[in-house]
Amino acid sequence: MLTIHACALLLPGGGLPPVRSGAVAVEDAVVAAFGTYEELAAAHPSARVRRWPGLLTPGLVQPHAVALLTGAYFPDPREADEWGTAPVTGGSAEAPLSDETRRAGSVRRGLHRMLQHGTTAVVAGAGAGAGAGAGAAPALLTAVRRSGLAVLSAAPASAPVPSEDAARDLPLDPLSGLRSVADAVAAPLAVGARADLAAFDAPDEPALLRSGAACCVATVAAGRLVHRRR
Repeated sequence: MLTIHACALLLPGGGLPPVRSGAVAVEDAVVAAFGTYEELAAAHPSARVRRWPGLLTPGLVQPHAVALLTGAYFPDPREADEWGTAPVTGGSAEAPLSDETRRAGSVRRGLHRMLQHGTTAVVAGAGAGAGAGAGAAPALLTAVRRSGLAVLSAAPASAPVPSEDAARDLPLDPLSGLRSVADAVAAPLAVGARADLAAFDAPDEPALLRSGAACCVATVAAGRLVHRRR
């Protein structure tokens, strides 16, 4: 079934200009078309329509994925009194991560947190840089793919490769420290390409960069709605 994702402002990426009252048509797992909502609705009158507030962008890439998932502990909500809600890093993370069951749960929660930040792709291959981790373990890659995230062997040219200092900070937000949303996009929109989208409750790009990706209201990975803020 074809679905049209509509928004107030679409940032297609790839140097293309923003589209006001924009939309992306998705069929199965790929992008069928993108442009103004008026154009797409006229071309596909029977399509299902999902409307999102604010901005719609291509999905974001998380270059720190391996370091985050293996070096940080993502607490269970039931542990909030003891551990809080933010990822636990450094020596404090060693005890929970040493338990295989708790570590597996942490990975699942970490992947979910990434989806909540508009992430649709992660850097997890050899040569990804010190901050991303070189060569993720097969079990971790399996968990990543099951979550719906795409796996990149290296960051796209537009995305900064993390340094060792950045890796120690482990930013969960793919937009952290960036001056352009394009620098965090896994791939610009293209007809026939994998349909990865992120919707943000922000009126424009400067507002999104100020707010960060935590204002994500929906994430679409390979055409599937994998996160929707309730």
